[in-house]
Amino acid sequence: MESMLNKLKSTVTKVTADVTSAVMGNPVTREFEVGRHIASGGPGLCWRIYNGTKKSTKQEVAVFVFDKKMIDKHQKFDKDQIIDSLKKGVQQLTRLRHPRLLTVQHPLEESRDCLAFCTEPVFASLSNVLGQWDNLPSPVPNDIKEYKLYDVETKYGLLQISEGLSFLHSGVKMVHGNLCPENIILNKSGAWKIMGFDFSISSNNPSDAEPKYTCKEWEPNLPPLCLPNPEYLAPEYILSVSCDSASDMYSLGVVMHAVFNEGKPVFQVNKHDIFKSFSRQLDQLSSMSPAVLNKIPEEVREHVKMLLSVTPNVRPDADQMTKIPFFDDVGAVTLQYFDSLFQRDNLQKSQFYKGLPKVLPKLPKRVVVYRILPALTSEFVNPDMVPFVLPNVLLIAEECTKDEYVRLILPDLTPVFKQQEPVQILLIFLQKMDLLLTKTPAEDIKNSVLPMVYRALEAPSVQIQELCLNIIPTFANLIDYPSMKNSLIPRIKSACLQTSSLAVRVNSLVCLGKILEYLDKWFVIDEILPFLQQIPSREPAVLMGILGIYKCTFSHKKLGIPKEHLATKSLPHLVSLSIDNNLNLNQFNSFMMVIRDMLSRMEAEHKTKLEQLHVMQEEQRSINISNPGSQSEDIKSPPSSGNQMSLTLEEKQRLAKEQEQAAKLRNQQPLAPQTIKPAATTNAQTKDLTSSLLNNMTSLSSMSLANTPRPAPVQGTTMAAFPSTTPMVGSMGAPVSNGFNQTMGFQTGAMGMGMRPPGPGLYGGMATTTSTPNFGALAQNHGLAGQSNKAPDMSALDSLFTPNKPKVTLNQMGPNPTPGASTPWLSQFGPPQNAQTPMQGVPVGMGGVPSGFGMQANPFFSPQNFSQPAAAPSMNPSGIKHSASVNNDLKDLFG
Repeated sequence: MESMLNKLKSTVTKVTADVTSAVMGNPVTREFEVGRHIASGGPGLCWRIYNGTKKSTKQEVAVFVFDKKMIDKHQKFDKDQIIDSLKKGVQQLTRLRHPRLLTVQHPLEESRDCLAFCTEPVFASLSNVLGQWDNLPSPVPNDIKEYKLYDVETKYGLLQISEGLSFLHSGVKMVHGNLCPENIILNKSGAWKIMGFDFSISSNNPSDAEPKYTCKEWEPNLPPLCLPNPEYLAPEYILSVSCDSASDMYSLGVVMHAVFNEGKPVFQVNKHDIFKSFSRQLDQLSSMSPAVLNKIPEEVREHVKMLLSVTPNVRPDADQMTKIPFFDDVGAVTLQYFDSLFQRDNLQKSQFYKGLPKVLPKLPKRVVVYRILPALTSEFVNPDMVPFVLPNVLLIAEECTKDEYVRLILPDLTPVFKQQEPVQILLIFLQKMDLLLTKTPAEDIKNSVLPMVYRALEAPSVQIQELCLNIIPTFANLIDYPSMKNSLIPRIKSACLQTSSLAVRVNSLVCLGKILEYLDKWFVIDEILPFLQQIPSREPAVLMGILGIYKCTFSHKKLGIPKEHLATKSLPHLVSLSIDNNLNLNQFNSFMMVIRDMLSRMEAEHKTKLEQLHVMQEEQRSINISNPGSQSEDIKSPPSSGNQMSLTLEEKQRLAKEQEQAAKLRNQQPLAPQTIKPAATTNAQTKDLTSSLLNNMTSLSSMSLANTPRPAPVQGTTMAAFPSTTPMVGSMGAPVSNGFNQTMGFQTGAMGMGMRPPGPGLYGGMATTTSTPNFGALAQNHGLAGQSNKAPDMSALDSLFTPNKPKVTLNQMGPNPTPGASTPWLSQFGPPQNAQTPMQGVPVGMGGVPSGFGMQANPFFSPQNFSQPAAAPSMNPSGIKHSASVNNDLKDLFG
């Protein structure tokens, strides 16, 4: 790792030292920051090209530097010749201004060590792109090494060079004299530009129709930098010391050959014997083999052959070359049109931009991003053109990576986000909102994109509001929750309440319904549902929209409405809306279906809660009854009332015998008849005691029923579960005791033994089976859910066993019912075993409500769930104006 860092440090230090030594002291450095070495160009690739920026404006430039150390090996005379030649070329370039010539930003500056001047931003020379890497940094930059020319770039590049030559020949009356790949520069946008006017020749008679050019004789003893590149020179230049505009056209033919042949010219020239080489070349050109041009595209092959003709008059001129069919490619024509846009009026531009989306997919991405995009974004300063330019820019943005979008497109889009006129700008942005939210950084979304959406919701145009409300659900998942909660939802609610357009109000409800799934449960309950009650209008479409939001919230597995809210707010609101006179039958049925679903859910949930509570209470009672400690206390406790009587002698004797037998089985020791100790009681004793008590109670019930007047049965009366806090009362109103335990109570309202129920509260319990012992056919139902859990009190039974009564067994006192026969009086209180309560068919829990929430379950995505409302007049009593699109909206919403 350390070695890598040291290597990187040495490389950076070397590059910095090279730049410093090359440019230090040159006046160019006063105004421009010089960056890294990126390319080379000019005669013999002698100019090093650096990227740079202007210090005052931060404008990007290219800095061309010629290091004088390169010619230290030459004599002083040769050095001066080279310097003068280079100066002439730059000075000539600086004077000439044309889109096809390299633009000079700062003129040539000379210092002791170098020459330097600044131009528009540059990528590389054509020679670098074709594989000539002389005077390039080491290692060669990957963007140059891997650069491949696309067909459209090649065609349009050659067309640009032809146009540049046409300007020189016709406009300036000048021959370039050294046209070759070294003097063709590709700027940062990919345009091909001409430079290297070191050997240019101006006309001796520029005003005449036929200009004349004076050519210098070839001097082989001069340094190479003082001579044109012989491989691209016309034969007449060397052999007959003559030249004219046709000589440049020959050079153009060789350049075209090199472009299609990996940078190789038509002939290799022996620079040591230049005249002999050109004589041989002349013969070869006279009888050119077809194999020489086999790599050139067929549609331009004949034109290249004409350009390489030995006879200058046969060669096409520059103006003719710009019109050949080879350059009629749709991509080349498109790029050419962009370069001439400044000459067009707004109408011509708008027509061109309308057709551009069909052309962009056919062009390479590099051409679109670096050639077309800058031309498009430059039109943003013209508000009238923005609606025509913006769709193309966003189309390019879709094909860019996020990094390219942020670096190349977003800076130019940011000012456009704030433009409100013309209104089409807002519409275009809304239609591409998913693209903007996907590729724009979060900070820029918050500062630029979402404020534009908010402005659309508050726009005075109903059409803008409708479009915005329709589009918001498509990108709602991309909006951060705080922005949606604090900014977006309040504006949608405000638009719904304040608008005078029915379409906007309905679309507001539809929009809310579609984005419910992105909200949390309590926000919907606290903010959305109360808002529905504030909506003033009662059009069928509005009512169905309100119903849809209730239905979505009620059925969504993440949201849901608690039963308390259903009972107190949702159902009352829906019931009041359901009887609105504007609703038709299908719409009313839709309301009732949702209301029934809500009632069923509320009933099932509350019943489940009460059943669970009852089960918990029963479990607690069972624990108290089965607790031995509590039983022993009950047995030990004496009768608590003076009115209670002791057991008869027969009963006491029988009980003493049972205890004595149990004691003998346990420890063979006698036990006093009156001594009853719970600690010594066995399970058998407890069982016998319980059995005896049950028999006594059965007899008692039968006797009481036989001797007591029968009241009218009361429907709905329930039997209290054992034990009970209310003492059992006999026919005379005295408490009944069985002589063994404390007073055993029963709920008076539940027995129906000559007593009326004390109040309606006794009829609210739910009748279910229980595991506790029952006493006869009456004890079939549970007591009230809120009944207290106390020890059984049976002292009321003692009043039945007075000394005056005959001493007969309890079993003899009761009538013997016929087996299988049922008592009619008892049947009033005992429901049939197979009877089913109305609640038994209600499912518990979600009860058939769909658990998902998507396109199928959401009524706003399935508008056929609602019926089409009747056609409303243009102005209804509530003052809502119907827009032209209301009927279509209602059809889409509610089928």
